[in-house]
Amino acid sequence: MTIAPQTADLAAIQTAVEILRKGGLVAFPTETVYGLGADASNPEAVKKIFRAKKRPADHPLIVHIGRPEQLSDWAQDIPQAARELAAKFWPGPLAMVLRKQPNVPLAVTGGQQTVALRIPDNPVALSLLNAFAGGIAAPSANLYNHVSPTLAEHVVSELGDAVDMVLDGGACSVGLESTIVDLTGTQPALLRPGHITPRQLEEVLQCPVRVPQRTTTRAPGMLEIHYAPKTKARLCAAEQLAEEIVQLQKQRKRIGILSHRFGAGAAADVFVLRLPDEADEYGHALYAALRQLDNMKLDIILIEQPPDDDNWLAVNDRLRKATAAGTLIG
Repeated sequence: MTIAPQTADLAAIQTAVEILRKGGLVAFPTETVYGLGADASNPEAVKKIFRAKKRPADHPLIVHIGRPEQLSDWAQDIPQAARELAAKFWPGPLAMVLRKQPNVPLAVTGGQQTVALRIPDNPVALSLLNAFAGGIAAPSANLYNHVSPTLAEHVVSELGDAVDMVLDGGACSVGLESTIVDLTGTQPALLRPGHITPRQLEEVLQCPVRVPQRTTTRAPGMLEIHYAPKTKARLCAAEQLAEEIVQLQKQRKRIGILSHRFGAGAAADVFVLRLPDEADEYGHALYAALRQLDNMKLDIILIEQPPDDDNWLAVNDRLRKATAAGTLIG
């Protein structure tokens, strides 16, 4: 594996482009999380992503492009809504699901006739995409269902030599995966919440955005268990945290606390990480904090339930899926 320094100079970008053109894998930073990239037009290269991540082959990938003009290379029957959203939010943390062009490999789309596309808002990613001059298929650069990486070191520690090169762009500025909106139906539908909220989408489109309970369109991050640490984790209502800690201490458990507002006294077997009160800042810090606790050989991680409002929609989506194997307390 080659690791390029945070400067990610032109020589490093050119090396990454050559690796991609030869069918290799390059991890690169975006504003959301680090992506594990392959040439989206090369089905054999795309299959390497699935093998490296141990990801099911029917789970679709997002294709990253460098310029809005490339949209028609990958999608057909592009609605006006897509062009309006691209004009407002690209580059940015928004992926749009559209009907795919016939030449888009089914390996990228999970066998579907739709493709998810976005332009990331990160200088290293944009340099890579524009130098490559094609689409790069890239899910998060971590093992399937695990916590997404927001630093290059997260990629290296989890995927190792399964990646040919890692472009180090420092910490991701947003820290949660992109919003995904499906534009193939009669009404826009939110498939995955993210930094761009349904209200922001509606302001541009001047129409409601559905949040379907069920959909036949598959997209990244839609499984019930996702973004999960290896350590058992569960959500806990703030008023129940103190009592739960006492009960776990009686069982001699080593406990990690991901705190929003809860204050816990010092204890040898309790480790508290306090995250910001503001939703975007909380989301930015979430995955790094989960990874930190996950590396401490704890018995359990308790996560204080954040507020249940629209500002926290994306954070609560990630926490619900990260703790789906556990139990909501209180």
